[in-house]
This record gives sequence, structure tokens and C-alpha cells, in this order.
Amino acid sequence: MKKAEAIWVLGAMSGTSLDGVDAALVKTDGESIFGFGHHAYRPYSEPERAVLRAALGRWPGEDGVDAAARLVERAHIELMSGLTEGVALAGFHGQTLAHDPGGRGTHQAGDGAVLAEALGLPVVWDFRSADMQLGGQGAPLAPFFHFACAKWIRAEEPIAFLNLGGVGNFTWLDPRLAKPDLPGACLAFDTGPANAPIDDLVSSRTGASCDEGGRLAAKGKVDEAAVSRFLNHPYFYKIPPKSLDRDGFPALKSAVEGLSVEDGAATLTAAVAVSVARGAEHFPKPVSRVLVSGGGRHNPVIMAGLAVALDLPVDPVEAVGLNGDMLEAQAFAYLAARVRRGLPTSCPGTTGVRVAIGGGTISRPLQ
Repeated sequence: MKKAEAIWVLGAMSGTSLDGVDAALVKTDGESIFGFGHHAYRPYSEPERAVLRAALGRWPGEDGVDAAARLVERAHIELMSGLTEGVALAGFHGQTLAHDPGGRGTHQAGDGAVLAEALGLPVVWDFRSADMQLGGQGAPLAPFFHFACAKWIRAEEPIAFLNLGGVGNFTWLDPRLAKPDLPGACLAFDTGPANAPIDDLVSSRTGASCDEGGRLAAKGKVDEAAVSRFLNHPYFYKIPPKSLDRDGFPALKSAVEGLSVEDGAATLTAAVAVSVARGAEHFPKPVSRVLVSGGGRHNPVIMAGLAVALDLPVDPVEAVGLNGDMLEAQAFAYLAARVRRGLPTSCPGTTGVRVAIGGGTISRPLQ
């Protein structure tokens, strides 16, 4: 195959934590990373978060969905339009409102064709549908990018990337293999809830968007019985690959309703650590370290709990020169380049799809 030219690709991500939109540039040929470029962040205002929260769990055509989609498009265009110089392609994930593998499918709000017209760039979007149509979970989708990152940092033995956004997800990978879709190269799955239930609790009780610095959890006492009941959820007995909806553990949410905000935050934070540790039991081979991205790495109580529960070095991805706030936006830039080249974006080990497949729709500006 003729070697592809490396191009600058702009990726954007709006996660289930509903904090805002990340956008970042990656220079790539869809296989290797050649460099990282500018990045930016646009927070959602509290009224905007309210619009998105009102649409969570809803599907196209249901109340509140159109308003959420227009908001997502507007916010992405505002942010991405300042980063398009020298860019050949964009990747747009959209805002996940509902995710039901094996059921109704997946729903990411926002139309990539609208972004293509506004940005004057081809935009790759709808990354998950093709995977789910072939029996995949549609998530996680960052593992192939994690594999490229492992090559970028010259990792020489199995490692794990842990993303702690609204939901937690693991990528176990062996960088000694040549490609991420080879058997034994990657295993990926959602671990359980991460920031979403903590954020929802803190927002409802205090009006703050999150437990800043883990201060509430640090003052609270863990309800060990609630955590034990949480670990009995059937999800933890499923073999990966597997994925979750943002609000997949309603019993955990109910369990902390009668607790103080401090004890509730401590209990939900402990649930993150124990669910990640349970997930690590599925690793095909031991790892030398766990590299953490997403907002959860800023919470020292979560990070300390992970180090104890995993009994491994647990570090933010910044320890190896990566950007933990932008890793998912960068991932969708990288995946967009793979879609452009017709390369797979998921495989049996990452989503459970029957065969390696490249998802994504490419929309081009009309002019």
C-alpha cells in the first residue's frame, strides 16, 4: 500500500460529564502520530448544561433533543472555527444522549453536515453506528488512538489507558504488536461510572459543577455496604468488551440520596476505584502502569483510591507527555483520518464487533 501523507486533523469531543467541548489538532496519516497542535476548550454554561441534561436518555424526535442538538452544533462551531487554519479534515463525535447496545442503539446529538458547511471542511461523524450494526458495543472508540499514543511514547510492554470522564473506560494494549486490530493488541471496555454520578450529586446539592479537587469526598465517610451492593451489579460479571450508558447504575444514585453530600461524594468516589480494579481483572497480561486521562485525574481522592485498589503505578497521562484534557478530542481527529483512508476504527477486542470495521460518515461542504 502506498504510504499516506500525514495531515493536520481537527477533532472535537463533548463528553457525558457535560462540562464543555474540547477541540485539538493532531498530525497523522491515520496510523502513526507525527505531532500534536493547538487545542482549545469551550465550557458549557449552566443554562446550556440544563438543556443537555433535559435531553439525556432521549432519542431522535423526543422532547428536548432538537434543542440539545442545535446547542451542540453551535458550541462546536464556535470553538472549532478558530482552529481550522492548515487543517484538511475534522472529526466530530457529537454529544451522547443515549447508548443502548443490543437495544435501541446509540444516539449522539449534532449533525456533522452542519459543521462541514460552517467550517468549510470535510467532517467525519457518526462514528459508532456501523460498529453497532455489526454486533459491536459502539464504545469505547479511543483504543486505536491509545495504541498510537503508546507507539508515540515508545512503550515497550503492555500498559493501560484509563479515561475517567462521565463513564470510566479502560484500554489494555500491547505496543509490541504492529497494528491495533491484530489479535492480542487491544482489549477495551467501560469500567463503570466515573465523574457523572459525582457531578450530578454535587450539582443537585450545592449547585457546583463537580467535586473540585475531591474536597467533599475527602471530608466524607464511605458507605461500604452501598459499594458492596454496587459491585453485585450484573455488569461486573460480563466479559469484555462491554459498554455502558451514562446513567447505567440508578441503584447507586439512589443509595447515596440519604447521605450527606460529603458521604455521598466519598461513596461514589470509592465506587469509581473499586469498579476500575474489578475491570483490571480482565487484563490478558499484567501491565507496568496505568495512565489516566479525563477530568477524574484532577481528583486526588480518586487517584489515591486507584493506586490502592490497583496496586500499580497510576499516573496522569501528562507523566508521559500527553494531554489528558484533550486526549479524546485528539482521538476523534485520529479516527477521522482512519475513516478517510478506509482503515478500521474498531475490532472484536475493542467493541466486540464481529470483524474489524471502519465506521463514520464523511460530510463535505457544498461549495
